[in-house]
Amino acid sequence: MSVRATVLLFSVCLSLTVLLACADSAEDAPRKTVISLFGAMEKNDQAALVYLLDLPELMKNLNEDYAIQTDSPRVFTSPEQVLEDLTGEGLTKETWFSLQRIISQVQVEGDDVASVDVTFVDKEKSQGYMTRFGLHKVNGKWKIYSFKTVSGS
Repeated sequence: MSVRATVLLFSVCLSLTVLLACADSAEDAPRKTVISLFGAMEKNDQAALVYLLDLPELMKNLNEDYAIQTDSPRVFTSPEQVLEDLTGEGLTKETWFSLQRIISQVQVEGDDVASVDVTFVDKEKSQGYMTRFGLHKVNGKWKIYSFKTVSGS
């Protein structure tokens, strides 16, 4: 094989590798953001949460409570309240961490919007709560802007 053919073959292989890596990362990035959210919550790392969440958008949620097992939605008036809810002894942290978490389907719409399905399972009650975390890109980084409960079964 000539040097020119070897270089051409190498270039084609490199291009395919880059394309496959980009295709994988389209779904991996939102999933990794959600995994990082749970890691930051576990460590009570509010600084990391600020990096992962679109706090102004989360505060606009007035119709349903993302803690799952509450009767009426809570209203957060500051980003600090959201962060406190997701760390320490916050209701959402305690609720989510008392349940098994299953991260499943990722849907990417275009270049800057995605959703990640997360099911919270209460093994004692044999009940699951399907949620869809909404993500969008802010300054090139995936941020979570909603925790919508889709169904409880």
